[in-house]
Amino acid sequence: MPRENAMTTLCYLERDNSYLMLHRVKKEKDVNRDKWIGIGGHFEGTESPEECLLRECREETGLTLTSYRYRGLVTFIYDGRAEYMSLFTADAWTGQMHDCDEGQLEWVKKNEIGQLNLWEGDRIFFDLLERNQAFFSLKLVYDVDGRLLEAALDGKRLAYDPAVGTGER
Repeated sequence: MPRENAMTTLCYLERDNSYLMLHRVKKEKDVNRDKWIGIGGHFEGTESPEECLLRECREETGLTLTSYRYRGLVTFIYDGRAEYMSLFTADAWTGQMHDCDEGQLEWVKKNEIGQLNLWEGDRIFFDLLERNQAFFSLKLVYDVDGRLLEAALDGKRLAYDPAVGTGER
């Protein structure tokens, strides 16, 4: 029987040409173990993407977002199930940052993110964010070992080579 699909948020806070990244090193049984990702998590109850984003940001960082932008929907296919991830960026907040129980929070310069241990598909959406792409739908299909098998942007398959990045559409 297929497992239930998930709805999640993911957000990258921006400051001084850097993103706030979460190095997932604290949970043993974690599909994101040792990866660098943004902050976010699973929807609860009847939350909208924005409500989930605000709650997850407060829980994981202690910060309250005051300016954020919904950038795209990422359909993440892994191990026979889909995760529908609402992708945001944020550029203003209030409060004091605290430690996160899911990993280590760190500001990373945008031009250094490519050197981190990322999901391969994240490299595609970082490129879209950098080019200030209008709202997009990105589908990423992975095998059970976490290798990117297929990527499609706005319904059109991308030529993708992990050594090079995105190719011609």
